[in-house]
Amino acid sequence: MSAAFGALVLAQAAHSIEESIWRLWDSFPPARFVAGLVSNDLERGFVSLNICIVAFGAWCYFWPVRRQWRGAAAILWGWIVVETINGIVHPVWSVIQGGYTPGVVTALMLAPLALYLAKQVLASSAHAESPRPG
Repeated sequence: MSAAFGALVLAQAAHSIEESIWRLWDSFPPARFVAGLVSNDLERGFVSLNICIVAFGAWCYFWPVRRQWRGAAAILWGWIVVETINGIVHPVWSVIQGGYTPGVVTALMLAPLALYLAKQVLASSAHAESPRPG
């Protein structure tokens, strides 16, 4: 399970880089809005937020997930939901725009990885809840 989550965090890092290089904040109003909450310089705000997201992912990976903290499953489900949405919204935005939009290439990895992780989390919780022979 931790390997799948690590792959998801690495995919998010690649996704953040693609979005930053191709300036998602210039074409996607929600990205512009959120970046503007952090800084008047939209590029700085966007890049800062994405560094925080990836750093938070690394923290989640190295501490709660790999060390199997009690709240790790909740953290994993948060990432699963966010990355599944991210992996769906980008292609939809590209279809609406009629072509490439920043982040769509790497977004194609996010939903499948998130759904694979969801399958692992569900299997792990089912295994933990099953009664053990006595």
